[in-house]
Amino acid sequence: MAQGLFGNQMLAVFALWPVGHFYSSELHTMVGFHVWQLVTSAFLHASWVHIGLNMYALFLFGRDVEKEMGSKYYLILYFAAVLSAGLVQLFVSSLSSSTGAYPTIGASGGVFGVLLAFGILYPQRLIFMFFPPIALPAWLFVIVYGLIELANGVFGTEAGVAHFAHLGGMLGGYLVIRYWQKHQLDTRHSGLYV
Repeated sequence: MAQGLFGNQMLAVFALWPVGHFYSSELHTMVGFHVWQLVTSAFLHASWVHIGLNMYALFLFGRDVEKEMGSKYYLILYFAAVLSAGLVQLFVSSLSSSTGAYPTIGASGGVFGVLLAFGILYPQRLIFMFFPPIALPAWLFVIVYGLIELANGVFGTEAGVAHFAHLGGMLGGYLVIRYWQKHQLDTRHSGLYV
């Protein structure tokens, strides 16, 4: 709602910008990276469809992950994925030879971390894909989706989509879960370890 009211001003301050300071001809102001953008960018979206798809994915996968881990660990997982997505995006944007500075927005990094957790917690649960119309076990779905994101990022398909941020979210989710496993933290309500 705030984004609709303040528009470009919200993007200039809260979207994730590459490291440095730049003049944005689109926003008609100076923009640049600030540390809070690693989190605030996840609360901005390009359209109602963008936020709708992210929230739908959280609804599909996040309910079971939160039920299994509990709200505390679920939030830690989600925000670790958001942070790692932002850090990976900053790294990739620093390697880019593109002359323009573009913002990154959206909760997709966190969503991809939750998706990875779903695949780990429920590896045999079937996920029905509409195209092609087949059902895949969750572990395979997560791997295939990750490989598609990697290919799209490497080959630059779907311009305007931060594919490496999505992969960064998966990485963050994985690292948090591995940390919990290594330290044998009980993240499940059932008393089992992740």
